[in-house]
Amino acid sequence: MANVNRIAAEDGAAIGLWRSDIKPTLTLGLPLVGAQLAQMAINTTDVVMIGWLGAEELAAAVLAFNLFILFWFFGMGVTQAVIPLAARAVGQKTPRDLRRVVRMGLWVVALYCLPVWVTLSFTEQILVLLGQDPEISRLAGGYMLVMQWTLLPSLAIMALRAFLTVMECTQILLWTTLGGAVVNAGLDYVLIFGLLGAPRLELVGAAIASVFTASMNFVLLVVYVTRHRRLRRYTIFGRLWRSDWPVFFQIVRFGWPIGTVIVAEGVLFSGSAVMMGWIGTLPLAAHGIALQIASIVFMVPVGLSQAGMARVGLAMGRGDLAGIGRAGWTALGLTLGFMGCAAVTFWTVPDVLVSLFLDFDNPQAADVLAIAVSFLSVAALFQLFDGAQISGGSMLRGLGDTVVPLVFALLGYWVIGVGLSYGLAFGVGLGGIGIWWGLAGGLAATASMAIWRFANRERLGLVRV
Repeated sequence: MANVNRIAAEDGAAIGLWRSDIKPTLTLGLPLVGAQLAQMAINTTDVVMIGWLGAEELAAAVLAFNLFILFWFFGMGVTQAVIPLAARAVGQKTPRDLRRVVRMGLWVVALYCLPVWVTLSFTEQILVLLGQDPEISRLAGGYMLVMQWTLLPSLAIMALRAFLTVMECTQILLWTTLGGAVVNAGLDYVLIFGLLGAPRLELVGAAIASVFTASMNFVLLVVYVTRHRRLRRYTIFGRLWRSDWPVFFQIVRFGWPIGTVIVAEGVLFSGSAVMMGWIGTLPLAAHGIALQIASIVFMVPVGLSQAGMARVGLAMGRGDLAGIGRAGWTALGLTLGFMGCAAVTFWTVPDVLVSLFLDFDNPQAADVLAIAVSFLSVAALFQLFDGAQISGGSMLRGLGDTVVPLVFALLGYWVIGVGLSYGLAFGVGLGGIGIWWGLAGGLAATASMAIWRFANRERLGLVRV
């Protein structure tokens, strides 16, 4: 009887430890989720208001933004390396190392922006070389000449976001991004259309609104970090001009594979749109709707995975082997739980979700609805695999493991994902739904490899405590 009681007590203590990880993961992750959704609202507002100008202006903005976002994604991926490195410093209680990592994260951002600005200043010429309409390319180039200055403040925000995440101060990220969404919408309306005495600047007005909003949010975060009672003692901006090249190159070494993975995933979905366009206009429209719904839901795993990455890094810094596992598996479990609920929604009311994006006065709306509903039936499983792969990758990043996960991602996305999509769509003849099955297969493969590697982290020598 005593042994039974002892075992029951040990099991209860173990369950309590796991439960104790759920609350801090949600506390850290939910504001990040909200910030991701608010950022998506900013981008959506830009698209909607520019769309009111006309098809040419919208086409120009879409072309310019798709070029800009590839560079932004890579830069954002590199700055994500600040999270595990900063978390490890916090776990080891070495504030000097934390300050060095964040300071060099800002240096990485600043030096990365210089060549990118030069490249983006030739947007018009680049688009013309890619075969785009010269007039649309001219409009896109004018828009980009202003929009490109958003790169520095928005990526600097990501470096500060890493610091705030490991310090478990993510609420400010939510509120500043929500405030930015409101300011951006107001400035868009005034500057694009020339209201309240402002000149009508059209596309350039939208770009100015974006630059102002990103700069404002960066300044707000700087003020918060320097005034907050607990954060200001780290003097993150102290001796900002002082170089620390070993830490700088450590961030670059950890970060470039992350940036490459993010860009590869973005190009994967761009490629899926190209293949869908080969099938027809209606499947492409339906694909866009289904992908937009999936992208909104995906913001939740993005936030939870960043929280998991930070908590894995903190446990790594403390030398807490059990805590590393709990942090990673908790983030994965919460992600799969949410995505499971999303999958049920996709299966049960897909027509309701798709209808939000359609005008049924258009005679083609019913056909697009039917195709998009079929895509969402596959997207339900797709979402589970997508959530698992970003969570698995982030768990490994928390350990400072980035190169092998890059290989996994390229293999999963491009060899398996693209290969299956093309084979099922055109070889087997499944059409558009075959592309979605292929994407799901690629993401499932990537998730399986990443989760297997995390599960075997000690045997593979990834944990060094």
